[in-house]
Amino acid sequence: MRFNLKKLCVLAMLSAIAYVVMVFGRIPVVLFLKYDPKDVIITIGGFLYGPLAALAMTVMVAFAEMFTVSENGVIGFLMNVISGCSFACTAAFLYKRRRSLTGAVIGLAAAWLLTTAVMILWNYLITPLYMARPREEIAALLIPAFLPFNLIKGGVNAAFTMMLYKPVKTALQKSRMMPPVEEPDRKGKLNPGVLIASVFVVGTCVLWVLVLQGKI
Repeated sequence: MRFNLKKLCVLAMLSAIAYVVMVFGRIPVVLFLKYDPKDVIITIGGFLYGPLAALAMTVMVAFAEMFTVSENGVIGFLMNVISGCSFACTAAFLYKRRRSLTGAVIGLAAAWLLTTAVMILWNYLITPLYMARPREEIAALLIPAFLPFNLIKGGVNAAFTMMLYKPVKTALQKSRMMPPVEEPDRKGKLNPGVLIASVFVVGTCVLWVLVLQGKI
């Protein structure tokens, strides 16, 4: 029971942090699309406690966003839940099946690709309602605007998750908010997660360059 209470406290704390970084970390990218790092925090929660925890955090943060800073109402809530779940829940599910560096990489890469595909579909279906424009006009924006945005967003989220997950987990364990887990200690060695995160960062930078040059 005590551990369950600690788990709820950690999830509540992470949800609050996700909300705060969403409010103060939003960056306009293209059209009405803005990047914020809340999915990084939610994915870390999913890595710690599983995909259902990621789902609960996604819904709670999206619900709070809808009633506070969102300009899109129910449509924004729906899109946030779809986007957050497709990324965080996918990554958490695959990492839960293989709790290792390889599992984390596979989970984040799969989540990156799945979220991009899912959001292209839902932008095609929902955005015409939000923007009050013909679907043909929105379809013309899928490749030059929505695709690079979602690729960049997924790459950045994957990179930051790789960099922050281990330090967050270690801090929670040292504070006794989580029990220690059976993962090998890598003291004195370069954290492979940092190297892989660097690859994600470089990849997203390349995408930015291609977008700015009009290649995609």
